[in-house]
Formats: sequence, C-alpha cells, structure tokens
Amino acid sequence: MPEHRPLTPAAPWVEIVTTEADWDVADPALLRTIYAQLVWIRTFEQYVLDLAAAGLIHGPAHSSIGQEGGAVGSVLALTSEDSVNGSHRGHHQFLAKALHHVEPKGMDPLGAPSGQVRDALLRTLAEICGLDRGWSHGRGGSMHLRWKDAGAMGTNAIVGGGVPQAAGFAWSHRQAGTPAVSVTYFGDGAVNIGSTLESMNLAGAWSLPVCFFIENNQYAVSTSVHEATAEPRLSARGPGFNIASWKVDGMDPLAVHLAMSEAVAHMRRGRGPTVVEVDTYRFFHQNGGFAGSAFGYRDKDEERTWRDRDPLKQTAGHLQRRRIMTADETAEAIVRAKAVMDEVGRVLFEPLPGGKPGQRRIKPTEWPDPAWVDVGVRGDLSEFDTAPVVAAAGHAVPVQETKFIDAVAAVMGRRMETDSRIVVMGEDVHRLNGGTNGATRGLPDRFPGRILGTPISENAFAGLAGGIALDGRFVPVVEFMYADFMWVAADQLFNQIGKARHMYGGESSVPLVLRSKVAMGTGYGSQHSMDPAGVFATNPGWRIVAPSTPYDYVGLMNTALRCQDPVVVLEHVDLYGSSGPGPVDDLDYCLPVGKAAVRRPGSDVTVLTYLGMVPYVLQAVEEFGQVDGEVIDLRWLDRASIDWDTIEASLTKTNQVLIAEQGAFGTSYGGWLADEITRRFFDLLDGPVRRVTGAEASPSISKVLERAAIAQKDEVIAALAQIARY
Repeated sequence: MPEHRPLTPAAPWVEIVTTEADWDVADPALLRTIYAQLVWIRTFEQYVLDLAAAGLIHGPAHSSIGQEGGAVGSVLALTSEDSVNGSHRGHHQFLAKALHHVEPKGMDPLGAPSGQVRDALLRTLAEICGLDRGWSHGRGGSMHLRWKDAGAMGTNAIVGGGVPQAAGFAWSHRQAGTPAVSVTYFGDGAVNIGSTLESMNLAGAWSLPVCFFIENNQYAVSTSVHEATAEPRLSARGPGFNIASWKVDGMDPLAVHLAMSEAVAHMRRGRGPTVVEVDTYRFFHQNGGFAGSAFGYRDKDEERTWRDRDPLKQTAGHLQRRRIMTADETAEAIVRAKAVMDEVGRVLFEPLPGGKPGQRRIKPTEWPDPAWVDVGVRGDLSEFDTAPVVAAAGHAVPVQETKFIDAVAAVMGRRMETDSRIVVMGEDVHRLNGGTNGATRGLPDRFPGRILGTPISENAFAGLAGGIALDGRFVPVVEFMYADFMWVAADQLFNQIGKARHMYGGESSVPLVLRSKVAMGTGYGSQHSMDPAGVFATNPGWRIVAPSTPYDYVGLMNTALRCQDPVVVLEHVDLYGSSGPGPVDDLDYCLPVGKAAVRRPGSDVTVLTYLGMVPYVLQAVEEFGQVDGEVIDLRWLDRASIDWDTIEASLTKTNQVLIAEQGAFGTSYGGWLADEITRRFFDLLDGPVRRVTGAEASPSISKVLERAAIAQKDEVIAALAQIARY
C-alpha cells in the first residue's frame, strides 16, 4: 500500500468571528461611523428602488440592500489613496468609498451632512439616472460608477470583468513605491470566472497588494452557490494560489472591519495579495424591489432568517446596548437621512406636468446633450501638441538599410530609456533573447523589473495592463504572441479597455499599447494565423497602426506610446526578417496620426493595403504592368484615423479602388472600408469597390491549403487583370 501524506496549504486560511466583547471594546467613534455609513447607503438604495418602481430609472436597479455591512466594514480600513473597483451590484461599495473619501475622520449618524456628502449623493444618484451631472455624465449609469479622486476606479457590468484591472492598480501602487493597496469586490458568481482565477494566480505569482473581496450573497441571479460549486466556502480559492485568506460574517460590519484591517496590514507589509470572503445576503431579487421568493428560487423562511441579522439592526443594537446612542437616536438617523435624500431628489426631479399627485419626471435640463453621444470614444490628440511629429511623406531623418525586427527592439529600448513609465509584459518576453521573435532583445538586462514575463493568461495580464493604464501613472505595452489570442482576452480588450474612456465620461485616458503578431504563412494553422484588423476596426475606442517598414515602425510606435488612447500595433512575421529603410540614429520622431503613405503613384486604380500585404501589392503592380496602380499604405486603420484626404485625392485621379488584404473574408478589414468608401466617394467611382482577401476558412497547417487560404501577389495580379478588362 502506498503511503498517504496529508498536505496543507502554504497560505493561512482563517475565519474571524466577533463576540459581544469585541463590540464592547470597539472605538465608539468607529461604531458611529459604521452606523452612519450603513444608514446613508441603505437610505440611498431604498430611494433608488422607489425611483425604479416609479419608472424613473432607465435600466437595472441592482440593489445592495442587506449587503452594506461588507462594504462599510471593508472600506473603513482603507484610505483615499487605496483603489477599489466592483461589479454591477456596486452602489454600496462606491458610496462607502466616496463617503470615506470626503469624511476620512468619520461620520456622525446624527450630524448634518456636509456639502461634499450631499454632492457625492447627488452625483451618484444622477449617474444612476443617466443624467449629465453624474460622475460620467450619465454614460455609466448604475453599473459603471467611477470617481478616480476617491480611489473608486469603476464598477463593472461584466461579471468578473474588473478583477484583472484591480491587479493593475495594485501593480501601479507598488511600482510607484507607495503603501497603497487595491481591493476588487465581486460576488459568488464571479468567483468561478476565468479572469478572476487567472488574476488570483497572477497576483500571487507577482505578490501584488490586491485584495479579492468576495461578497458571497448566496445567489448568482437565481442559481445558489451550492449549485454552482462543490466548495461553497469561496475563500478556499485563496490557498490554492498561496494567498492568505479570511472568511467572515458579512452581516457583522465590525467583524468585516477587523478581518479587512488584518488583510490590509498584510498587504501593506509587502506580503502579497489577500482573499476576504464575507457571507451576506441581498434582501431583494437580482434587480428591482421584489424579494427573491417572489420568483420561486428561495423561500420566505430563508429570507426572514437573513433579515433578522440585518447589519443595520445589529449595529443599532450594539450602539444602544453600549449606550452610545439611544433607540430614538438610531431611528432618528434614518429619518434625517430620508429627509436629505428627498432634498437631493428635488434637484433632479419635478412634478410631472398634468400627472397625478406624487408623479414626477426628470427635469429636462438634467439630461445630457444627445449631440454628445460619440464624444470621448477617443481622445482629442492634444498630447501631440509638443511632440516631435515629422512629415508623413518621405524620410524626415537619415535612414539606412535596417532589419525590421531590430527596429522593433531598438525603438522600445529608446523609449524605455527616456520614459521610466513604460513597462512591457507578455509571455516569454523576458527570455529567449527577446521573446519568440527578438522584439525585446537586450531589454530585460537594461531595464530590470520592467520587462515582465507573464503566465499564460491573456485575460489576466491584458486586464492588468488595462488597470495600469486607467491608473495613469505608467504606460503598459502588452505583447500577444499571436493575434488569435485576442479572442481569449476579448472581454478585457473590447468591453473594458476599448470602452473605458467613453463609458466613464470621455475624460479618462487609457494609454496602452498592444503589440499583436500576424503569423499567416508560417504553418501555425487556424488558431495562430489571423489578421485582427477587421475585428479591432469594428470595436470602439481602439486606434490601429500597421507599419510596413522599419522607418514607419519607429515613428508609429513612438506615436502609439505617446497616445492617450489604447493602440494596437500590428506586426507581420513576413516583415520581421525583411530589411528596409530605418533611422540611422534618430529614434525619437513621431509619424502623424491619420496619415497614409503613397508607396507608388499611379493613374489607373487606387490600391489600398497595409502591413505585410504592402510588398506583395507593389510586386504585383510592377509585375503585371498593364494597370498603373497607385499604392497607398494606409498605416492607420481605425475609423477615426483613416487618411480620407489622401484616398480622395487618389480616387479623383483613378476613379477605381482595390482593397487588398491577406486575411480571411469573414473578419475582413476591407468589408467596412469598402462600405465607407462607397458612401463617401460614390460620385468619384467608375465601378464597384473591388477587394482581394483570403478565403472564408482560416489558414490550415498544410502548406498547400495554407497558401490557398491567404492572399499574396498572385491574387492581387488576378484582381488587376479584371480591372484591365473592365
């Protein structure tokens, strides 16, 4: 028989339970503050539910009533410098952080609220109602609450979507040399999400000061935690990643505060991440003011048992028992808070003209201007006002024959040398003499601690980089080994990073660069060969650059690193080993945003192309010889940065256009571009927009089938032959 040796986790996992004695020794000022915060949050949430019942909330009203103890108990262990983020049910966490920010010395439940408290309540209510005076001018609403000055970095409608960002906030705090920590709030539903578990692993591996705060409210919509997992003690996830973990009664705000104080002290001492699980209960359904029992997934006895342990009642009882407040005073605090909420509401609402008594409407002056709908999808590029931007045409600095991949490593090294904010991360970027292609050659030794090799977890490290960008103190450069991996991290790229600036009011910079490799023709098959340009172009927020020469790569990467929007820099493996004009010694110039390059003048047809297809198009035009093609290297591919002036000038001469790309027809970049050209320049066209693309199928491993699936010189020649016949 084999010997069985019991194993124990390396990280501690404890449950904290308070007794009456703990309440007896607690600072009266702390207990009054806890009660004050509980009252303000409960009263605010009930007011929101009343608005929802009256039809004055557009969209969901995810009430946190019943769960306030976890938010209040945890936030009071933090400072304004500490970062928090949360999920769709985050009013209580946001308000707790906001109130603690404006009243860091504590609150009195019977004291008149300060102007700052009133303003925080008003702006939060306005945001939930979708109004202009809200934190994000109504764009975020109930599920996307952000006040960066308070350290409230944003709640999130995607379950588990904000967790990787919190790791990024923690990395930034540590890299900046501060003692600040990060807390990410999420529920029992998010604890089984891949991005959450990936982020726990990454935070543990990198010893980041981030707390994974699990609000176990027992139900993800109507699915109980016991149905969703074989281990309903959700803090058990922590020891699996060697993370110190605490479990505590979330209906007991003092117990939460004591557990969170220990967790925060652990992180501030540099001992790595923590998990805090609080068992709590939402008194109402997932959304709105009905109990869960009304929908049949829980019974009234269960709800009654949890309501008997209401954190407001428990705290009020201890305050009364210790004679810190009387029963009349604890009740009076609620009455006063309701009166203030009514006053706040009168700023936003007015009687409905012609309506029944008590009916209200939102004041028309409170709505945002509809013309503002697209403002802030991207920034205004004012960051380039003092940049060393050179002319788009020709070579503005001395050039010499340069290997493309050498330019990649050289410009990154130069920027890291001159800008200490830049950090590079990705799989194997710190090994193999510059990663899998040499893009970071020599950089790990030159910049220790700033070339970060990550676990294989695109969701986690892309999201972590998104958090770094939203924090704003550093500029992350993320490498995806293959472009196809963007689908693994699609939530972070498109729901989070791409939408963040606009969603949070158009004022939040997101300086992030994603280097994404296109590997068609390498034999790596269907899951390692895509061109992602078409997908990025149809998602808001991203700028896209596609350099085809070493000179362009240096200038465009410098521009991407200065840009305050997220930029994906596409790189083609066909170009890595190629040589072309590159700067002799000037690695500081920026090529302008939104300017294409005419690679070959012509008069018969305008050929629009980019990246690795540029040399194939130039070869095809010269080899075919019967059509005088004007070849335009687009360089910038996103909607906001297309060089329409250059395209129009060319079409005025040629009256015909051919869009040539290598990638699959289904995710084609040229699809939307052809549509836009037709609508913009219909009167200039003598024929339909023609396109060269790959096949419908993704490239296969077979060399023959792979070649059949992608477009190169021969496919362009065939298209030119059709144009010649036309």
